Amino acid sequence: MGEITSPGEYPEGAKGGKYIRGALNAAGGLIPFAGGLISAAAGAWGESEQDRMNDFFRHWVEMLRAEMEEKQKTIVEIMQRLDLRDEQIADRIQSPEFQSLLRKSFRDWAGAESDEKRLFVRNLLANAASSTVCSDDVVRLFLSWIKNLSEVHLAVIGKIYNHSGITRGRIWESLGREPVREDSPEADLFRLLIRDLSTGGIIRQHRETDYHGNFLKNQRPRTRSASSSNTHKSAFDDNESYELTALGDQFVHYAMTDIPIKLAYTPESQEQQ
Repeated sequence: MGEITSPGEYPEGAKGGKYIRGALNAAGGLIPFAGGLISAAAGAWGESEQDRMNDFFRHWVEMLRAEMEEKQKTIVEIMQRLDLRDEQIADRIQSPEFQSLLRKSFRDWAGAESDEKRLFVRNLLANAASSTVCSDDVVRLFLSWIKNLSEVHLAVIGKIYNHSGITRGRIWESLGREPVREDSPEADLFRLLIRDLSTGGIIRQHRETDYHGNFLKNQRPRTRSASSSNTHKSAFDDNESYELTALGDQFVHYAMTDIPIKLAYTPESQEQQ
């Protein structure tokens, strides 16, 4: 889909246009204006200093314009994935609870430093609008994860989802990384990634459960073998397997899974070319 360059390019419709404008109003209310500061500078500074301030605000406005265009594009893509003929979905996206999620995503937008993260935010909001599997509190947590986790964190989550039971060594290989020393910065970084995801409740070492979902204790005897190694466990250990937690699995389904487009359209700027 092409870039959105003006509000006139939103898809028209009795409901669609109204809902998109409402979402953009939530975004627009978060942008501060600096008219008072500019007026004060005009009375206190000379032309040279005012020119510097004008240059700064010119770049600042361009940055905000680019950010708003990304938000507009994302909102349109969300609306394309929702069936507004469904009254529950229509009511949901107008609810204060969903508007609160939308505002949080706008506040956290600076954290979406890549288009991949932008797509995760889009998928998450679209799924939050059309599904009630996750509570709004969980969706807010997922928005924070998207903001705070690096792309490497997210790549590791994807590897574990695609290959449940994968070991740390296999994760490193599947990321396309070369073997490194245990005392290298790369090994330390990988340990940190696994620790972040483990303590964050996203991944865990594989554990057996009983019929009722209770985790079973490890029954292996703790005997020290005569041939045991005198080195610490490798950052790239190939024995212990990892899996997503139930929360991590929901994150993948909400943020990393796209909803098929239900309403396709061509922006006016493309039609005129």
